Amino acid sequence: MTKFTVPTRGEVSENNQAIFDNLQKGLGFVPNLYAYYAKNETALGDYLALQNRKSTLKAKEREVINLVTSQINGCRYCQSAHTVLGKMNGFTDEQVIEMRKGSASFDTKLNALVKFTASVLENRGRATEESKDAFFEAGYTEANLIDVVIAVGDKTISNYIHNVVDFPIDFPIAPEL
Repeated sequence: MTKFTVPTRGEVSENNQAIFDNLQKGLGFVPNLYAYYAKNETALGDYLALQNRKSTLKAKEREVINLVTSQINGCRYCQSAHTVLGKMNGFTDEQVIEMRKGSASFDTKLNALVKFTASVLENRGRATEESKDAFFEAGYTEANLIDVVIAVGDKTISNYIHNVVDFPIDFPIAPEL
């Protein structure tokens, strides 16, 4: 069985060490996911640039996408990280669980976002007409649609990295559904 390890600061390039230092200052630690990206000279910086790009979506909406994507892709690491981040963005434990299960009965606009995101993932980009119609009827735009798909891609990258490598989860473990 192949065993993967998460590198320490001393095991990565100078460029990635500087990114580690910034993450340590900003987050208080370097999450294992980010540390693992640093095994590649450019992947950590590239991924953080994608993750931190300007978006038409609010942080709370991006967390909805992250939670739904991580659930559908079966990534325990990202389910756990985004449960913490979702709560930091104002969601309750119950709302996080509900969104991971595929709905947001507490907010019609976010419910349309949950359903659309799930449809994008479950249909490999071919979202149902019903989910697209509900998304636009909820007030979202085509610019928002582009940002949803980019956010799904961003989170899928992380989901797949963890699902392949399975390094330790360094967040409180999200409940299984």
